[in-house]
Amino acid sequence: MLRRWLELHKPTGSARTQLLMAELMWTSVGSILLGLGLYWVVERYHGPGWAYATPFLVLGLLKALFILDRVARRTIERVRTRGDDHCLGGFFSASSWLAIVGMIVLGQVLRASPIPRADVGFLYVAVGSGLLMSSRTFWAAWWRLRPQGATDRMGDGRRPR
Repeated sequence: MLRRWLELHKPTGSARTQLLMAELMWTSVGSILLGLGLYWVVERYHGPGWAYATPFLVLGLLKALFILDRVARRTIERVRTRGDDHCLGGFFSASSWLAIVGMIVLGQVLRASPIPRADVGFLYVAVGSGLLMSSRTFWAAWWRLRPQGATDRMGDGRRPR
């Protein structure tokens, strides 16, 4: 009964809209984590904080290239395979959503712990920069799925001269 009601009332969207949701999520969470992490590090260490954060920024970029890009491509393929008119939040599998909830809880625990914010900030810089870097994969896939003729300005399929 509940399952049927949920199936009838869930918010749905096209594959392109689902990709937009995924990319906005990765871009916004990545930006927030990177910004908070840098703020905490620079607040504590001032000028040298930028240099201290650099290895963690590089670590995040490497994580993006070797791990997160693969996760993003898997998510893009999931959305493409499912097609249009599926749940807006279904761009991630249930196990991925569970992992996301786990990461949110871990972030809350770290912020509530006695560990200095600047030290937590280094982790935030790495995770945030990785998510932000890998969000480019979603943006590219979303762009490729744009309606044909969306870039013409004449309205009739011709390109302006």
